[in-house]
Amino acid sequence: MRHRPADLVLTGGPVLTLDAARSRATTVAVTDGRITAVGHDEVRDLVGPGTEVVDLTGKLLLPGFQDAHVHPVAAGLELAQCDLTSVRTAAETLAAVRAYADAHPDREWITGGGWSMEAFAGGSPTKDLLDAVVPDRPVYLPNRDHHGAWCNSRALALAGIDRTTPDPADGRIERAADGTGEPTGLLQEGAMELVARHTPPSTPADRLAALLRAQRLLHSYGVTAWQDAIVGTFGSMDDPADAYLTAARDGSLTARVTGALWWDRERGAEQIPALVARREELSHGRFRAGTVKIMVDGVAETGTAALLTPYLDGCGCPTANRGTSFIAAADLRRYVTALDALGFQCHFHALGDRAVRDALDAVEAARAANGWRDTRPHLAHLQIVHPDDVPRFRHLGATANIQPLWAAHEPQMDELTIPFLGPERAGHQYPFAALLRSGATLAAGSDWPVSSPEPLLGVHTAVNRVEPGSSAPVFLPDQRIGLTDALAAYTAGSAHVNHLDDTGSVRAGALADLVVLDRDPYAAPPEEIAETRVARTYVAGQLVYDAGL
Repeated sequence: MRHRPADLVLTGGPVLTLDAARSRATTVAVTDGRITAVGHDEVRDLVGPGTEVVDLTGKLLLPGFQDAHVHPVAAGLELAQCDLTSVRTAAETLAAVRAYADAHPDREWITGGGWSMEAFAGGSPTKDLLDAVVPDRPVYLPNRDHHGAWCNSRALALAGIDRTTPDPADGRIERAADGTGEPTGLLQEGAMELVARHTPPSTPADRLAALLRAQRLLHSYGVTAWQDAIVGTFGSMDDPADAYLTAARDGSLTARVTGALWWDRERGAEQIPALVARREELSHGRFRAGTVKIMVDGVAETGTAALLTPYLDGCGCPTANRGTSFIAAADLRRYVTALDALGFQCHFHALGDRAVRDALDAVEAARAANGWRDTRPHLAHLQIVHPDDVPRFRHLGATANIQPLWAAHEPQMDELTIPFLGPERAGHQYPFAALLRSGATLAAGSDWPVSSPEPLLGVHTAVNRVEPGSSAPVFLPDQRIGLTDALAAYTAGSAHVNHLDDTGSVRAGALADLVVLDRDPYAAPPEEIAETRVARTYVAGQLVYDAGL
């Protein structure tokens, strides 16, 4: 092997290549940002006088993780605001809001979010609780899943929301149970916008700082690329496009990012020319925007995920509610067919079984009209998938984009979801193994700030179907998947979704986007996967995170 000496050689593996054979090696050489050799002792022939040689000392090297569904700028902004993601009880939540308000007396509004629904009875906190801790300023706090927001009385008054305010077509104002119509302070789905539009917008400098803050954290978790699931303005989420363009142009964007342009569900096909123009306008360097994000339905815990048959009530009896479809099925088929013909990838938010079926029907319509194009449609979340629809992912070439941390017993699942689905339908949740057995391609993401962006926690949950550190029973044990399958979803699978075909595996010619773990998780029981940490992260052979080897 006589070639130009490598810039970097990582040796003393193991190296998990995640290639087609799922082979292992011990040494990798990198030159000009790409992998030039993968193997064993023979690769050392590429060590020259200027080569940096890194001894892995038995630590596992694998492709960089990729997040197929994440909101880093929104998450980065929340980290700088009233961040409630780490508290779990009502008392802790209210104390955190009060502490933040006291520490920021100059803030016109108290914003942030990430509170847990299970902290409050029925998942529904009231304005009175917020009024008691912040009586002098408006408060607007989206919950952990960002499909609902909690407001105090001042925020509702500033937005003009009272007992006479009608629900928007795509949302719901929660109201007092006494029949007066008095708003409780909780807004669901499109009703969030009634208050969100009044909150102070972030500045371009805020958004850039948020992106870079999020990027540092993601690199520390081994993430080298991602798909931002909303590039546009939605609810309390500001458009992150300017932050990505600035960072791509000045070189501070070290990750590779695919932007999913937001489909305005209040409009129709007339917005497509603007999306085409925006795709060209925004694509620069390591950022490109060739995807359209379509939110098909809501979420199960608020009764807005679209179901084939009605939700149950607290007594187990069917209701009249089958959830919310934000786009009519016939319109969805038409829009997706038009977008696919223009070369757009469609990224669907689909939680309920009716939403999943509608999205697959739309992909099928596009395939029938346009032929098979390399647009790589993917469906994210997939909380409830009817068994009849599982094989359709393979038949249609639609990737199953999973968020593994949600596939576990925890209060939001056990108290706010399963009782209202019923046992049979609850058994159709997050069917990771069934999708794999059917031949589907799996990608993986976090939906951060909805849940943690740390891939190794997601891997742990996908393998164990138990949250790290939890003593809860295994959630649908037949849907557990193997460690290699879970790692492949976070690497090769997400690289496929992101159209980053020269990443996702450790092979000669691929980009040197790599992560070094502090141990080999295969050498310990599956219950210990979450104890694994990232030691180093490389993008194009450049070190972007170093916790020490």
